[in-house]
Amino acid sequence: MTSEAKAQSAFLRDVIARGQFHQCTDLDGLDKAAVAGVTGYIGFDMTAPSLHVGNLTQIMYLRRLQQAGGKPIVLLGGGTTRVGDPSGKEEMRQLLSEEQIEKNTVSIRGTFEKFLSFGAGKSDAILVDNSEWLLKLNYLDFLRTVGRHMSVNRMLTMDSVKLRLEREQPMSFIEFNYMILQAYDFVELHRRYGCKLQMGGSDQWGNIVNGVELGRRMDGVELFGLTQPLITTASGAKMGKTAQGAVWLNGDMLSPFEYWQYWRNAEDADVGRFLKIFTDLPLDEIARLEALRGAEINDAKKVLATEATALLHGREEARKAEDAARATFEQGARSENLPTFIISRVEFDQGLRVANALVLAKLVQSNGEGKRAIAGKSVSVNDAPVTEETAALSAADLVDGAIKLSFGKKKHALLRVE
Repeated sequence: MTSEAKAQSAFLRDVIARGQFHQCTDLDGLDKAAVAGVTGYIGFDMTAPSLHVGNLTQIMYLRRLQQAGGKPIVLLGGGTTRVGDPSGKEEMRQLLSEEQIEKNTVSIRGTFEKFLSFGAGKSDAILVDNSEWLLKLNYLDFLRTVGRHMSVNRMLTMDSVKLRLEREQPMSFIEFNYMILQAYDFVELHRRYGCKLQMGGSDQWGNIVNGVELGRRMDGVELFGLTQPLITTASGAKMGKTAQGAVWLNGDMLSPFEYWQYWRNAEDADVGRFLKIFTDLPLDEIARLEALRGAEINDAKKVLATEATALLHGREEARKAEDAARATFEQGARSENLPTFIISRVEFDQGLRVANALVLAKLVQSNGEGKRAIAGKSVSVNDAPVTEETAALSAADLVDGAIKLSFGKKKHALLRVE
């Protein structure tokens, strides 16, 4: 079966129709296995306190699997994070302490519950940490039982290794071992949970194939690998990155309003593709929205923003974010649903310049950037333009105890004095 042919399984039909298919180790074999409901996993290393929108493509892959009757496994990389995935990296990742890895793990866990249903049922998701088996490995036994099946010649052809060597960038021995550990994860998950599918982005293809091969060599089992295209914006930018930094999934690192705005600001050419990948809307409704042209495409962007935000933060928070955007951008009004930052009355009374307030409200990164924004006539207080770089806020600016700060037309926040 080619990717264009009609798949028998609901899972493959859906991911192909939604543009989430890139490669498969055995498409016909996976299709047959998925008809009855296949168990599949994706691994997530604990390199930060939150996942970001770039990781969301993988979480939605697991969601599609569950919606089609498959069983998703979320594999937390409590063990592999101690090594660091070299894929796509030009230099070695900074090794995190065990305490930081554990802290990140605790912070990230809750995100998956927003998208997947966990439990003991046939298609309920399970969450596993590879530290359960990797931290217990005896090095010499691991070399004899696993390492002997891994070809160094083949490992040297993997993109994660080859690109570093071609550019004469050093690669440590600990990084070189990452692909072996990832392959062994697949074997362990099959032994423990009957997992037969590993999914990931196209940059993980070599690592996934290694796991499929290792399962065949060690246990004589048939495993499958499936990848989706790496997602970039229409202009070629990396998904999940903005000028202000990563688009985090944790609400304490990026507010629902800011998250909504990220999707609302999608490029016109990305709207249809993003609706397919990041929402659960039916494909015929997406086709209708994708066909909108001119100013009407903004209606499709609002649907994208609201549906994507509802999946992560809940329908009520999505509604609040949409209402706040409408009040801010369409009605020119203030809204209590804007990101809100607190400053004490004592600190406020000591004097607060607008440039400093922009930093406190996380609209800019530094005082210097704030001053440049004011000089560029991009800043307003309570919708009134600020023209002096040294302008300061006063009690006269307070409206119901808060001040609305704006940087450009799309970045707004409330500074509340308490």
